[in-house]
Amino acid sequence: MPDHVPATAGGPAVGVLSLQGDVIEHFRALEAAGARPLRVRRPGELDQVDGLIIPGGESTTMWKLAEIFELTEPLRKRISGGMPVFGSCAGMIMLADRLLDGIAGQETFGGIDMTVRRNAFGRQVDSFEADIPLAGVPGPALRAVFIRAPWVEETGPDVEILGADPGTGRIVAVRQGPALATAFHPELTGDLRVHKLFVDMVRDRI
Repeated sequence: MPDHVPATAGGPAVGVLSLQGDVIEHFRALEAAGARPLRVRRPGELDQVDGLIIPGGESTTMWKLAEIFELTEPLRKRISGGMPVFGSCAGMIMLADRLLDGIAGQETFGGIDMTVRRNAFGRQVDSFEADIPLAGVPGPALRAVFIRAPWVEETGPDVEILGADPGTGRIVAVRQGPALATAFHPELTGDLRVHKLFVDMVRDRI
């Protein structure tokens, strides 16, 4: 996969944390949404982006690799400093200020005042799809793909709840200022509305 994918002229530079997970799907969705996607694996690459996506994957592996590549503290600094960030599935876990059911010692990057339960919807065999209406996203409900997905157990007062799973009532999409997170994988469906929302969030901060 190339480090740089050409996009619409003037599109914001949006990084995809490329340590592990479904990186190429986010690259394609970002390009289609009018952004200029960049791979982020080193602190110097993080310095080049206007916003960042933390993809789905395996949160414990992502955390360990971020430590190895010396990205944990630079990521925390950029996120706390207001860089727009979007996390899907494992990315939602990594943006949580508080984590339940993580492995011993597991840390997150933080950024959203929420408590997230890891693998809350079950194992890989329990993956499912559901139609999720999202506040702030026009049009019909999104067809959402859940794969070993987390859910949000608790949010702070500044967190906006964007969507909930109709089957369980559990929170699956939130926003706090320039930080956005979904328990599902919008990059897997071809529906660009979540990525367009995030690209607009990045443009608003440039």
